[in-house]
Amino acid sequence: MEPPQQRPDPISRENTVRTSSLRVVAIGGGTGLSTLLKGLKSYVPAPMEPYRSTPGRPTISELSAVVTVSDDGGSSGRLRTELNMLPPGDVRNCIVALSEDEALLSKLFRHRFDKGSGLEGHSFGNLFLAALTSITKDFSEAVRLSSEILLTRGHIYPATTSNIELEALMEDGTRVRGETKITASKGRIKELFLIPAEVQPLPQTLEAIAGADIITIGPGSLFTSLIPNLLVRGIAHAIGNSPAIKVYICNLMTQANESLGLTAAEHIRALNSHAQAQLFDYALINRRPASDEMKAKYALEGAAQIVADLEAVEQLGCCPVLGEYLEEGVVARHATDAVARDLLDLAVQAVGSIRKPALATNPGQR
Repeated sequence: MEPPQQRPDPISRENTVRTSSLRVVAIGGGTGLSTLLKGLKSYVPAPMEPYRSTPGRPTISELSAVVTVSDDGGSSGRLRTELNMLPPGDVRNCIVALSEDEALLSKLFRHRFDKGSGLEGHSFGNLFLAALTSITKDFSEAVRLSSEILLTRGHIYPATTSNIELEALMEDGTRVRGETKITASKGRIKELFLIPAEVQPLPQTLEAIAGADIITIGPGSLFTSLIPNLLVRGIAHAIGNSPAIKVYICNLMTQANESLGLTAAEHIRALNSHAQAQLFDYALINRRPASDEMKAKYALEGAAQIVADLEAVEQLGCCPVLGEYLEEGVVARHATDAVARDLLDLAVQAVGSIRKPALATNPGQR
């Protein structure tokens, strides 16, 4: 079922001027968030570059990423244990995605040492953040300084600066603690918790959410990249109170041990349930079928393309927006330019009215 063939209300000149420069907050973690940021970055003026309005093309005046910090595996997990610091991996990927010289820095920051006592398995970017954290005694300050050094086109905020663990209540009543163990678990997750529960976000995060024009959640692992951000005290409430347009960017494929069998609407329902609120105005959902080869590859893990149950999405008060968002490589990835374009077109079209009855068709469809 396609969304109703109805266009949004015409945009007045006043609103067009107001939204020609947008404030965007992107919430998530893992490779999903960094992939999205790569697309959004092209709409942000370079550092020290004056703002210039381009007719017909929105610009992002302020881009903020809120990143989950619950990873306890690999290099991040080792640094977390040995240095008592927050896991730097997801933050590192966001810094690379928003940096000016992404190609060079990507190679440098993702360079992983394959030998050396104590170095083997660590990435340079993680060690860079670890060193700055040691100097500043503050992980969030280390992230800020890293962003300045690397000339990123946006702000990056850890969801919390508290040392947290994830705990999952499974459908069979058992509990599993730790992100790595949750990801490896064979059972279906019923509910997720933070340990400790009462952790605070950075004030800058709440300020960015309150002042945003558009807030995105996803793409990313449902229970280990997206939901943990909503469990940090005050973040879900701030999203609900923000006048911004709220958009869920739906995953392309289900994920082994996290979302097997879950439809698009069930992803949204899980996010709403943990936030204890109806969060989203819109959902960007891929409509491009995966190739037979890609389907077969994911089927080996029991995974499949996410079912776009559009009527169920609409029943959650969320307007589905369909687009050609699937890009195939070694794995399925979002076509970041298409997603970014449609997000910003959507923000401009939806200006002045939260929870419009329906957005016509794909806002980026040419």
